Amino acid sequence: MIGETPLAYDPQFEGPIICVKGLRNSFGDFVVHEDLDLDVRKGEILGVVGGSGTGKSVLMRSIIGLQKPDEGDVKVFGESLLGRSDAETVEIRKRWGVLFQGGALFSTLTVAENVMVPIREFYPKMDREFRREVAKYKVCLSGLPPDAAPKYPSELSGGMKKRAGIARALALDPELLFLDEPTAGLDPIGAAAFDSLTRELQQTLGLTVFLITHDLDTLHAICDRVAVLADRKVIAVGTIDELLAMDHPWIQEYFNGPRGRMAAPKQG
Repeated sequence: MIGETPLAYDPQFEGPIICVKGLRNSFGDFVVHEDLDLDVRKGEILGVVGGSGTGKSVLMRSIIGLQKPDEGDVKVFGESLLGRSDAETVEIRKRWGVLFQGGALFSTLTVAENVMVPIREFYPKMDREFRREVAKYKVCLSGLPPDAAPKYPSELSGGMKKRAGIARALALDPELLFLDEPTAGLDPIGAAAFDSLTRELQQTLGLTVFLITHDLDTLHAICDRVAVLADRKVIAVGTIDELLAMDHPWIQEYFNGPRGRMAAPKQG
C-alpha cells in the first residue's frame, strides 16, 4: 500500500481531467480491454459508444475504482488512482458524482435520503438539518418538484428516478460527472429533456461529463466529442463530423446505418 495520506487537491490543474493509459481488463480468458488509452478534456461532454460487450461500463468502473484493471494507469485530476486505498483517494472521489444505469437508488430511502447518502459518507459531522437543506436544493437542481423529496423510488416514474439519481450525483458539488446510459428506458420527450438538463448543468456548474450512451440523438445534441470502443480499445475520439470521415466499418454502420440517418444534425 502506498500510504494513507489523502491525495492533494489542486484546483489549478489544467491537464486532462481523466487520463487512461494502457488499460487492460479481463474476466477469466475473456479480454475486454487491451492497451486502451483515453483522455477526457476539462469542461467537455464526452460521449462513449461501442457495441455490446465492448466494456463501456467496465471502463467507467475502472476509472472510479470499482473495477481493478490487470494493467495500465488511470489518472483523475492528474493523480494516479490505481493501487491506492480509499483513504488516499477520498479527496479525489469527493470531486466526482456518478449516475449508474437505472439510477441505482436505495429503495428503502426517500429521494432526499438518497441524496444525503454521499453527504453522510464524506461529511459525517455535518449538521443534520443542513444536510436536509442541501438535499432539497439538489432535488430542485435536478428538475424534480419539491414534493419529490419525501417520496420513495417506487413512487417515481422512470424519468423522475433518473433525475433523483442526478440529484444524488450532484450532492457534493462535483466537478466531474459520470453518466451511464442516462436516457435508457425514457421516451423521446423524456430523453430530450434529460439531454437538456445535462447540458444546462454542465454549462451552469462548469462540469466535465463522461457519458456512456447508445442514444444517437444524445450524441448529436450535447456531446462535444465521442469516443468509440471497438477491438478492445478506443479506436477513435473526435466530433461526430470527424468520426464520419473515418472508414472504420463499425463507425460507418453506427452513424450511417438506418437509425443513424434518422438522427438530427447537432445544433449550434
